[in-house]
Amino acid sequence: MALRGLMLLVLATFCAFAQAGGGTTTPPSVIHLASEEWEDYTAADGHGLAWDVLRQVFEPAGVKVDIRTEPYVRSLGLAERGEVDACVGSYRDESAGVLYPRWNFDTDHIYALGLTSSPIPTPETLGNYRLAWVRGYDYQHYLPNVRHFDEVLRRTGIVSMLMHNRADFYIDAQTEVEYVRSRAKDPAQLRSSHIAELPLYLCFAKTPQARTLMALFDQRMEQLVNSGELKPIFERWKQPYPFDSN
Repeated sequence: MALRGLMLLVLATFCAFAQAGGGTTTPPSVIHLASEEWEDYTAADGHGLAWDVLRQVFEPAGVKVDIRTEPYVRSLGLAERGEVDACVGSYRDESAGVLYPRWNFDTDHIYALGLTSSPIPTPETLGNYRLAWVRGYDYQHYLPNVRHFDEVLRRTGIVSMLMHNRADFYIDAQTEVEYVRSRAKDPAQLRSSHIAELPLYLCFAKTPQARTLMALFDQRMEQLVNSGELKPIFERWKQPYPFDSN
């Protein structure tokens, strides 16, 4: 009996050391996030709907949100290389080099911007048109019937493309579409049409720290959606609440 008790004590001690040496499940004190700067969503100065949502997810759990502003493709690359814990605003399974949580944190309302003289596009008719979007957004993988598209580096030339018949429609999230439209000399010449809803995710690096943060993210999102605590954030920013179906 004494020998059996000694063996159990040795085994328990070994397991304790193995757990300590094999990585802890305690989240780090900071999560490093990279994102493109989107107006009133992920602004470089830290204001915006997405930053407010993510702070509500992490900071009550003791994890400070640290933001880094980069173009979207670079933000995704930083996560793929493990230089940040996650990038913000990815579509599901967009990259095999990162991990996707079970929960999305928002939904992208996708619109097509075109001339008012053009037909109103629908998901079924998108293949009939020449489309344009920002490089790296890869809408061809998420929208149906896409055949002809160009990728642009910046949104500044979109209105000119539409006016000079170099594209039929510009595809982007609602906020960006309305921003482009508002910068036109005559916004009344342009019309935006809703075509899709795409869930938005954090895409996490394949590192032990990021995996721990992803588990925390899913845990906290489930709590916050079930309690309704995120609703006031979307109401404050006058944006649709994406989790009513839950």
